[in-house]
Amino acid sequence: MKDDLAVESTGPNGTTEVDEVLTVLATLAEAGCRTWVAGGWGVDALVGRQTRAHRDLDLALDATGLDAALARLAALGYLAQTDWLPVRLELHRPGHGWVDVHPVVFDATGAGIQAGLEGTAFHYPSACFRDGRIGGTAVGCLSAEQQRAFHQGYELRAVDHHDLALLAGLSPTDTATPRTP
Repeated sequence: MKDDLAVESTGPNGTTEVDEVLTVLATLAEAGCRTWVAGGWGVDALVGRQTRAHRDLDLALDATGLDAALARLAALGYLAQTDWLPVRLELHRPGHGWVDVHPVVFDATGAGIQAGLEGTAFHYPSACFRDGRIGGTAVGCLSAEQQRAFHQGYELRAVDHHDLALLAGLSPTDTATPRTP
């Protein structure tokens, strides 16, 4: 039986399942792309288990690997649906799911910055990059503190409240292993 959170998080074309998440992450890693899972899957990575259905896979991507990532995602069958680069690019693979790519430019200290709309920016402190687990596989993800910061500035949906409740149970630096960007 699906709960209200799972139903609300299901997009019109279905959900992005764990096997697809792991396929995307492995494909991008094989191409030398550095990624960190964000959004709902990122919260689940910190918790270490899937807690709800997910419409998409949000990825913070080292911007130096953007061209390689897009080529590999295209080879999997992903097509651009929403192109707001350099802010984000949302891709869809019919029958498999959605990937929302957020290019991040890193400085020499390991801190990152992602362009935002209308000249704004999203900051990624070097300490926010962690290891979590999805489907029993170690993956790069964003810290609980960073996830909480990214849940500000917009009207929260039921899935956001669900994710924030899970994050509230984690320490500010969470229990995931730090990962050097």
